[in-house]
Amino acid sequence: MSSDRDALLDQIKTKAVVHGKVVLSSGREADYYVDLRRITLDSEAAPLVGRVMLELTSDLEFDAVGGLTLGADPVAGAMLHAAAAQGRKLDAFVVRKAGKAHGLQRRIEGPDVKGRRVLAVEDTSTTGGSVLTAVEALREAGAEVVAVAVIVERGAAPTVENAGLEYRVAYHLEDLELN
Repeated sequence: MSSDRDALLDQIKTKAVVHGKVVLSSGREADYYVDLRRITLDSEAAPLVGRVMLELTSDLEFDAVGGLTLGADPVAGAMLHAAAAQGRKLDAFVVRKAGKAHGLQRRIEGPDVKGRRVLAVEDTSTTGGSVLTAVEALREAGAEVVAVAVIVERGAAPTVENAGLEYRVAYHLEDLELN
C-alpha cells in the first residue's frame, strides 16, 4: 500500500467514521456513519483523495471525472487538482439531480462531456443509486463511461457491476475495521 493510501486510510478512520445509530440515504439503519465530506473537504485529506483516486484508476483512459452532486463534487475536484500537479490535463463535471429550469438548462455542468471518456465517481456508495443516476445522465449526454470509482464501498458493488460497469474501490469496510 502506498504512503498516500495509508495516510488517507488513517484520515478516514480518525475523522470520518462516526459511531452511533444513523439512517442512511438508502433508508437502511447502521451503527456507524462514514462521513466522507469530513475528508473530501479537509485541507489535509483532500489532496490525498485526489492522489489515491488517480492511482486507483491509473490504468484507465479518461479525460473527465465527476458524478452526482454532492458526494462526487469534492472527489472530482481533488482528482482534477492532483492531475494538474502531475502535469496531466483532467476536466471535472457535476451532474445535477435534475435539469436546471433556467439559464442553459444543463443537467451536467462544466466542460461538455459529449463524445468524451469519463470516470463516474462517488465518495461512498451503499446501493449504487446515486452513481447509476449519474451514469444514466452521462450516457444521455453522449459520454462514454469507462468505470465507476468510489473511496469507500458500502455494498453497491453488485448493483454497479450488474449494470455492466467496471467498479473501482479505494477502501472496503474491512479496511476501516467496520465489518
